[in-house]
Amino acid sequence: MVVFFRMAGCLILATTFTASLAAAERRPNVLIAVSDDQSYPHASAYGYQAIQTPNFDRVAREGVLFHNAFSPAPGCSPMRAAFLTGRNIWQLEHAGTHASSFPAKYVGFQDQLEESGYFVGFTGKGWGPGNWEADGRTRNPAGPQYSKRTAKTPPGIRATDYAANFADFLAERPKDQPFSFWYGGSEPHRVFEKGIGRRNGLDPDKVVVPPFLPDTPEIRDDLLDYCYEIQWFDQHLGRMLDLLEEAGELENTLVIVTSDNGMAFPAAKANAYEYGIHMPLAIAWPAKIPGDRVVNDLVNLIDVTATIYAATDVKPPEKYPLSGKSLLGLLESDASGVVEPQRNAIFSGRERHSSSRYNSLGYPQRCIRTADYLYIRNFRPERWPAGAPRKFGHGQYAKGAAVTNDDLGPEHGGYHDIDACPALDFLIEHRDDPKISRFFHLAVDKRPAEELFDIRTDPGCLNNLAGDPRFAEVQQQLSARLMDYLKQTGDARVTASDGGDIWETYRRYSKLRWFPKPDWAKEHPERVPQQDWVEERRPK
Repeated sequence: MVVFFRMAGCLILATTFTASLAAAERRPNVLIAVSDDQSYPHASAYGYQAIQTPNFDRVAREGVLFHNAFSPAPGCSPMRAAFLTGRNIWQLEHAGTHASSFPAKYVGFQDQLEESGYFVGFTGKGWGPGNWEADGRTRNPAGPQYSKRTAKTPPGIRATDYAANFADFLAERPKDQPFSFWYGGSEPHRVFEKGIGRRNGLDPDKVVVPPFLPDTPEIRDDLLDYCYEIQWFDQHLGRMLDLLEEAGELENTLVIVTSDNGMAFPAAKANAYEYGIHMPLAIAWPAKIPGDRVVNDLVNLIDVTATIYAATDVKPPEKYPLSGKSLLGLLESDASGVVEPQRNAIFSGRERHSSSRYNSLGYPQRCIRTADYLYIRNFRPERWPAGAPRKFGHGQYAKGAAVTNDDLGPEHGGYHDIDACPALDFLIEHRDDPKISRFFHLAVDKRPAEELFDIRTDPGCLNNLAGDPRFAEVQQQLSARLMDYLKQTGDARVTASDGGDIWETYRRYSKLRWFPKPDWAKEHPERVPQQDWVEERRPK
């Protein structure tokens, strides 16, 4: 009997080993899960106690949890374009700014994988907002859409039943064909149903308020509602993982869970600050990646794009090559901590976000983040970073002949690079309170051309060290390194004689707001870019 059980055990082990070996020899499936506006460290795997994300935690436990992953841009559509193509936003023309178009010559990994034999699709939010048809594309760059399944959801949460649509996708997949699926949740994008977090049992006492926001009940409740929407995204991820497990496909699926950009709060999303670009990231592939590891290497999400190509053994585009570097070697090792020390900096940037300034001009930023410091270059410091304080019209958008000097809206009504939210309302309403005013001004005031923060002591980016003689050498080194990289990668903000005004010629397809002509534009009309597309849409 003893021999029999030992032999049976050996047979079981041999069968398991053979299955794992077979999975490792097949091209892997790919599941990409991208939440909308979620900052690091807002997942329970990071120890954030106000939230429970068991499915993100599962991916982290079965694979690798990254503590230093960063977005190539702190805004939706430019980040998604960069992620799909594996290139920096300043290498993508129109696609590098918000709500513009996506030139078809820049090929995304979904198209490339499909050409190589993968079955591809997406549900929810793919690339966007923007107009992907303007440049001749016949579908969203994230692939064919699977979004017909819906469910009853709380206010503020998208009605798409993401997991049910993934089930449809799996049912349509030809047998034994590898797949790549993009799950783009619209959560935790604004708006949130006010009070939904507290009503669903989330505890405001467990919220850790970021340093750039005041610790008040109003702010805690807004953060709690944000946490609830992250949990909603996580629930659908869990259902998808269960579907893969039931189908016997989880072992050989490269699962990537991250977000596009930071939380939709003042001084976070649409900013090159820490909470605008620092992302959650967990990656698992049980057939190939040793699990239960924590990695501290500095990685950019365009490195994840390069990893997808390497893992699937699909050749990336040659004409417009990847700017990211594959993480596959790091993932396949059994090491934790800092695994590849040469990954000692990441680069990120932004152009236009919303329509928030005169002529819908952008607020161009580029940054370099090392293990210790965040250095930011603001290329047009005369502009308002969160939007000009005052716009024409009392509604969201001015209409027709209403755009006159007699129809100026209220003061502090134009900060549209901050999503409308209770946190912003609170800062505006209490801007004269000595305990609150600092947070208000941090979010909306003009900024100097250079900013430098010691992330080790100041993750909230409250204390600008640029110009401090004690940090002059650090500032000089990081500035030089950033400028060198931008030149090497062809950024018009540093290579063009006009400082990159071509960025302002890229059409915005979403609605426009209208703002008074600022003093700098009156005094220096030569610094106002020519924007034919704006003039076409200017109310008469």
